[in-house]
Amino acid sequence: MTNEIVLVASGDLRLSANQMCWPTQADMEARLAEVFRAEGYEIRRAHAYDPELQHGFIWNQRMGMDIFKSIDPDAPLIVAESVWQYSHHVLAGLRDHRGPILTLANWSGQWPGLVGMLNLNGSLTKMGVQYSSIWSVDFTDPFFLEGIRQWLREGKITHDTSHVRDWNHAASGAEVELGKRLASELKRDKAIIGIFDEGCMGMYNAIIDDELMNPTGIYKERLSQSALVAAMRRVSNAEAQKCRGWLDERGMTFVTGTDDATELTDAQILEQLKMYIAATRIAHDFGCAAVGIQYQQGLKDMSPASDLVEGLLNNVERPPVYHEHSGEELFAGQALPHFNEVDEGAAVDLVVTNRIWNALGFDPASTLHDLRWGEHFTGNGVDDYVWVFLISGAAPASHFVGGYAGAVSERQPPMYFRLGGGTLKGISKPGEIVWSRVFVMDGALHADIGRATVVDLPLQETERRWQATTPQWPIMHAVLHGVNRDQMMARHKANHLNVAYAPSAEDADRALAAKAAMFAAMGIQVHLCGDVNA
Repeated sequence: MTNEIVLVASGDLRLSANQMCWPTQADMEARLAEVFRAEGYEIRRAHAYDPELQHGFIWNQRMGMDIFKSIDPDAPLIVAESVWQYSHHVLAGLRDHRGPILTLANWSGQWPGLVGMLNLNGSLTKMGVQYSSIWSVDFTDPFFLEGIRQWLREGKITHDTSHVRDWNHAASGAEVELGKRLASELKRDKAIIGIFDEGCMGMYNAIIDDELMNPTGIYKERLSQSALVAAMRRVSNAEAQKCRGWLDERGMTFVTGTDDATELTDAQILEQLKMYIAATRIAHDFGCAAVGIQYQQGLKDMSPASDLVEGLLNNVERPPVYHEHSGEELFAGQALPHFNEVDEGAAVDLVVTNRIWNALGFDPASTLHDLRWGEHFTGNGVDDYVWVFLISGAAPASHFVGGYAGAVSERQPPMYFRLGGGTLKGISKPGEIVWSRVFVMDGALHADIGRATVVDLPLQETERRWQATTPQWPIMHAVLHGVNRDQMMARHKANHLNVAYAPSAEDADRALAAKAAMFAAMGIQVHLCGDVNA
């Protein structure tokens, strides 16, 4: 390695997000320059700050391709992230890069560089590109410094992943037999996931090729978001208002105002409920077991956010939706799983979870979350590292303290959501959960699966964590079993992970065993993470 390190920064596609986050990125890069200079290395940015755009991010794929043409393919390269980024902006260049690659992020809840880096890592893993990864609060801690020193010496960073072990295919028991039976039924009967436009926000890792997915028994129905808008237009105001009345009766709070540009309005809510009705009808028409709305591309310029819609769909108890012509109630008494941001790894997981949890008699309401951030917390009976799991949409009300009565809908931030729309926000209730992630590695489907406990933090601490991240979104305080912060970051291959509650710790262990067995019988390579009784 030479004493020069090339740095690139992949950014958002949305100008407002790049401009808002640029000062934090510039500060991080200045800190990195000092750290590497102290080690005898100089960082050279491969692309300049754009005074017209007022940021220095790579903001589209063509730009990324052009920038990489000027980078020595054998040079040591850092991809530094303090912001949510679109991985496909840099994937073309990284695919062909021969030198050592380091993905790097700031440990911050406010600035989602961690989430962006995890997505990039999952994308590089799917692509088969070798890389190392590191993260830090202020870039002065021993973990970070020792990591970059190893990378400078060896071109790689070695992390502890001893918490991961392969599923034992010789495992037996009633839950294992249940998982195998449900996998056999799925392969025989097959399931359809409805995808409203594939590929969201550069999440290459969230697209599973048909050749990998179809052998599991799951197939795609590729739907258009324009068809969703057209179906919304056929939903009457009266139908949407009935859904609103149903939510009001159950005590859900909508924080509304009159300024459409900055506040949640009643008109925005009605448009969201029209989307809820339209998506349910389309899912029924095409026989879908789950659906995913992309929203952030295209639809964001046509309608308010899909997040309230997603959370309602994932709950068993939700406003009834009726067939447009026959009047039949659709998916009565059932959750219609929705995978946020058309994350197909989450979709496979949701299909499996729905079948197992229903077979066990548990509430099948499930969701994905961003692995957003975390800190150690002591107090309230807790003395552990507590993660903030957070997602803009898809969290069901049955996950919250108080259910719908404990749920609040607030306007999505204008920086990302110009046309507004409300979230389904709440504090996830204390309890036992199974977490998992389906991802692509070495040309095959894999699943990491583990256990966690959702803990109750003081309201003041919850509010502090909300304000340190995105206060409009639902939050889950999770303690992973037998997996520390750096092990989780080193291993996880996505920005998202799926979670589902079980009535007790014993029940969660049973559900995990059944889920692992079902994944394995579907042909997915299963890895148990942390302290798992399976």
